[in-house]
Amino acid sequence: MSITKFVMPEVIFGKGSIEQAGEACLRLGAKKTLIVSDSGVANAGWLDIVMEACQNAGLAFATFIETTTNPKDREIEAGCLFFNNHECDAIIGVGGGSALDVAKGIALLATNGGTISDYEGVDKVHSPLPPMVMIMTTAGSGSEVSQFSVIVDSFREKKMTIISKSLVPDIAIVDPATLTTLEADLTAATGMDVLTHAIESYVSIAATPLTDVQATNALSIVSRYLRPSVASKHNEEAKEAMAMASLQAGLAFSNAILGAAHAISHAIGGKYLLPHGEINAILLPHVMDFNRIAAPKRFSQIAEIMGIDTRALTEQQAGTAAVHFVRDLSQDIGTPRSLGDVGITKDMIDTIGMTALEDACMITNPRDMSLEQIRQLLLTAL
Repeated sequence: MSITKFVMPEVIFGKGSIEQAGEACLRLGAKKTLIVSDSGVANAGWLDIVMEACQNAGLAFATFIETTTNPKDREIEAGCLFFNNHECDAIIGVGGGSALDVAKGIALLATNGGTISDYEGVDKVHSPLPPMVMIMTTAGSGSEVSQFSVIVDSFREKKMTIISKSLVPDIAIVDPATLTTLEADLTAATGMDVLTHAIESYVSIAATPLTDVQATNALSIVSRYLRPSVASKHNEEAKEAMAMASLQAGLAFSNAILGAAHAISHAIGGKYLLPHGEINAILLPHVMDFNRIAAPKRFSQIAEIMGIDTRALTEQQAGTAAVHFVRDLSQDIGTPRSLGDVGITKDMIDTIGMTALEDACMITNPRDMSLEQIRQLLLTAL
């Protein structure tokens, strides 16, 4: 067996764990922390709980909530200036993937300087980051445990994927209670992002036994609990399950990286600023179908994990059944079914394809993709 590595933060999991935010930051030596969040989290009441936790711990703080969906480079620059002007020495991120990616970007610029585009790619961070505590409020991005930050370059209109072990937070807090304030459409979209993380990391050419454990557990949980989680805000069993699935899928893709669905989704999201989870939901079955011939055993195993009876099926037939399972799940929870549904048109395809080829996630896709193959996939997804 070849040598592999697996990076992860300290994880605090469970209902009410968000109240440990202040103490967690103090344990990392913080004197004054910047809390990075967004207006949706603030309106839901979770930001108040984090601020109260900091007050109870005697930790000084400032708040920055100027983050948006598909976060932009200018948000990182504004947040870094805010961090320095308020003389902060630590970061608490509270929110979904967008807020947490901004928090990581601020931490990166605060200690490494330059512009965020300087760090696009793999392992370009050279100086240690300030202590980081990340608190997820969606079962989706996995950013609270990952070595990723995905930021839109406003000038080039593309999502930059920044990958570095320096971006792995020191402490991740996963409180399933935060999921009870999400609307059904966001629960559905972020849940499909979890499923995409689990599948793409499992078939990644960089997968290892350590990532496989996390990916398969996440896949099993999503297959059973995403529907009931979308159906009711108050299903505590489903919320706890999806929080765990998001965490485990995050650990899997942080270490195994991802694939073509995310590469293409990043290309679409950076140019047209569409919801990441919804785009993944549309692309996933098409990318699975394309990749099946590269990893037939893995896709057959995915079908089994999903609960499909594969005893009378060949590996290729089982892989096809897994694709149908994903399509049926997406339909049941109401995510968009085609790229046309979200406004993508034929004339956009070539630009999307060329940008996707440059994305770091394409490197670990199990099947090589040409520009023409991406184009055909996108045409099918229209």
